[in-house]
Amino acid sequence: MEQLHATPMCLCTCCKELEYGCTVQLSTWSTAETGLQHPHSRSRASEDRPYSIRVGVLVLLGVFWTQTSALETFVLQEPSNAYVTGTMTIHNEKNFAEVHVNSGVYSSDSIFDYSHGYIATRLFSRNACFILKIDKEYIPELQELGRLAFERKTMKAIYSPKNVWAQFQSGHSMFGKIKDWFLYGKPIEQLCSGLPLYQLVKTESLPNGHGCASAGIPSILGLKICEKVN
Repeated sequence: MEQLHATPMCLCTCCKELEYGCTVQLSTWSTAETGLQHPHSRSRASEDRPYSIRVGVLVLLGVFWTQTSALETFVLQEPSNAYVTGTMTIHNEKNFAEVHVNSGVYSSDSIFDYSHGYIATRLFSRNACFILKIDKEYIPELQELGRLAFERKTMKAIYSPKNVWAQFQSGHSMFGKIKDWFLYGKPIEQLCSGLPLYQLVKTESLPNGHGCASAGIPSILGLKICEKVN
């Protein structure tokens, strides 16, 4: 029986970009499997494919999420507070993400710069910037942030974020100089220039964290910024 070979197609836009290595190979269907009566009726074949194949494609897209364009923007919501929302824009080509969290006077902006290895968070309630060095043990990679955000958006479910706790020493701030911006990178300079800078140190979760400020990425990564008490 004559075999009908489906023309391979990309299941996501990144398939067209060789550098991402995203390829999907389609299997062939026989005329018996598809119910085709004529070898040239390929449009009919696409209509007769089982529904399970379409479901499988959606699963693959969720599991094998990858960077598909220079910019990816996601709208995220804090699971414990419906009034707290945020947006995260991933700059794939420049290897950083910027996050804006809207929470009234407790709003914050953050930069996750993976090229330089630092996170900077501007707390509007304190009018200051807080710098934390990226550690892969507790800070997801940039591609992982995108995958998690895509998952939240696609599944439309509420997730509790993983929290990272960090402390700063009050009275030990500085204003950024040229050498500091060279170390932290241009995106962090644009966020924090002219503001006091505090160095954050990773710590364990604090039993009484009510006085800590909340920042980070809603539903993905919570950043608890606490003043160190001597």
